[in-house]
Amino acid sequence: MKQHRCAWVSENTLYEAYHDKEWGVPVHDDRTHFEFLILEGAQAGLSWLTILKRREEYRKAFDNFDPKKVARYSPKKVEELLQNSGIIRNRLKIESAINNAQRFLEVVKEFGSFDSYIWQFVGGQPIQYHRKSRQEIPAITPEAQQLSKDLKKRGFKFVGPTIIYAHMQAIGMVNDHTVDCFRYDLLK
Repeated sequence: MKQHRCAWVSENTLYEAYHDKEWGVPVHDDRTHFEFLILEGAQAGLSWLTILKRREEYRKAFDNFDPKKVARYSPKKVEELLQNSGIIRNRLKIESAINNAQRFLEVVKEFGSFDSYIWQFVGGQPIQYHRKSRQEIPAITPEAQQLSKDLKKRGFKFVGPTIIYAHMQAIGMVNDHTVDCFRYDLLK
């Protein structure tokens, strides 16, 4: 019997695996937080599947998402990344990843971890929604707007409220699996 998934999941094994194993699972590891920040920023204006297909190349290109290494990337490294056909070759997105690594480390210094910082925006626990259809899932929430505003104030780039809400969904700050999805009850 085929398991019922959220309606946004296409019949692509990469997408299905991402939905079934990662999307909405609470993240408390700073490197994973940084990975998703880079990937969500790269995704702006593109499909998530486009990014998932390039995820392994992103891991290689961005030193396995080590923010300390990425924060030190030079203009020469930016030029090298712009030649890498395995990632999205957009100068603004690449430069924002470097900037965001620097800002990420500032947040870690201030809060002890990025995890401590980001989870405060939902009171330390995932928000449990009870959405019945894809149409009920908003693109932006007040929490995403608040987090986006704070990130921008701290100098982060490519962190608008829509990108940040997608980020919150991905790292499990909210459970936006629809109630008919087999993952919904697993994440309650």
